Amino acid sequence: MGAGKFASTSARTFVRKRLPVCVALVLTLLLAGCTGSDDGASDGRITLRFQSLAWQEESVRANKELVAEWNAAHPRVRVEYVQGSWDSVHDQLLTSFEGGEAPDIIHDASDDLADFAYGGYLADLGELLPERLKADIPQRSWETATFGDGIYGVPFLQEPRVLIANADWLKRSGVRIPTPEEPWSWAEFRRITKELSGDGKYGVAWPLKEPVSATLNLSLSAGGQLFHRGDDGKVTVRFEDGDEVVPGTIHDQVNTDRSASPTTLGSGGSDTLPGFFGGRYAMVPLGFSYRQQIVQQAPEGFDWQVLPAPAGADGLTQGVSPQTLSIAEDSPHQREAAEFIDFLLQPQNMVRLALGDWMLPTGTQALADPALRTTEDDWATGTALAGRLRSAPAQSVRGYPEWKDKVATPALQEYYSGAIDTDELRERLEKDGNLVLARYQR
Repeated sequence: MGAGKFASTSARTFVRKRLPVCVALVLTLLLAGCTGSDDGASDGRITLRFQSLAWQEESVRANKELVAEWNAAHPRVRVEYVQGSWDSVHDQLLTSFEGGEAPDIIHDASDDLADFAYGGYLADLGELLPERLKADIPQRSWETATFGDGIYGVPFLQEPRVLIANADWLKRSGVRIPTPEEPWSWAEFRRITKELSGDGKYGVAWPLKEPVSATLNLSLSAGGQLFHRGDDGKVTVRFEDGDEVVPGTIHDQVNTDRSASPTTLGSGGSDTLPGFFGGRYAMVPLGFSYRQQIVQQAPEGFDWQVLPAPAGADGLTQGVSPQTLSIAEDSPHQREAAEFIDFLLQPQNMVRLALGDWMLPTGTQALADPALRTTEDDWATGTALAGRLRSAPAQSVRGYPEWKDKVATPALQEYYSGAIDTDELRERLEKDGNLVLARYQR
């Protein structure tokens, strides 16, 4: 979308008058060997802009080191590191796409790609990526970045949701400690949190400021799907028995058993850590990467451990939205951008990125690295769950962001607080939700 599209009549007249001069100037530049593009240089070098959303110190350092290593080995294709932010990435990318200023290589998450992919802003990577990379990442991960018939991102980092537990508290209580081989069921989890509660203390603190992703992704363990695609390709919302298990457990822990703190329902994950360290909550469900904050912030002598999330009818299955690397459709150097992605995601480099972000790599070779299989900081518990991670239920649903913000978030927040019952939750998710989705599927 060039500026000429919006030019005034006077501006277009000016362009016509100056056209012969411009043509002569362009010919002169071409004869001088100039590329005529902003990402090229007079000596033929290419510059690719890589927007990274890394924010933790270790992760930023790993990304910048890898960019520097690429630049040292590829003098003709230089990569420029651009720092982005998770807080504003969707709106920032939309603005840059529409203004023709998008970075060549885009770091994002798979659940943010659908509208960009369907809108024609991202390149289909199917023919750009090497077979090595395609084969190394499992199909279940590729599905998270597949929209229609195309692949619009390379999923490279992911994290399961786990239980971070006060190890001393659990040992003193005598409860059975779950493992990936023998996890708690959702019913057992509810019973144990009730057993651990009392005297102003709670068995669990659910940080559900953003309740939709956690609820839907954990519901896969109980067979919940919520979104159902018909033969006509259209998606409808149906809140069925499997969808009720996880939200029903949380609701009953808060409102019936008093085993979950009601004050953390509007909190983010980090907000629960002071109470966790202070002995107010026995467990907090968090993303696997929160271990870094715990290592950095836990008081000396505090003993914690990672436990698998509870299992349902479908075992330990849960949904994830991996971090992704995409290429802008408007990038004039898509092949070179794909080569940089391939370099960045070589197995040894993927391990470095995973360690920097305290997350799991999607690549099978990287996942097998001993550094990610150690018992230190419970890395081994996370890697044991990697095979059960699946595409998040809403991954390819057009209109999901609006459904989430306008329907699901307020409905779940009211349900978890006890303001509405299960029947009203079902009605709002289905009736109001399907009205929203229908506008995107005409």
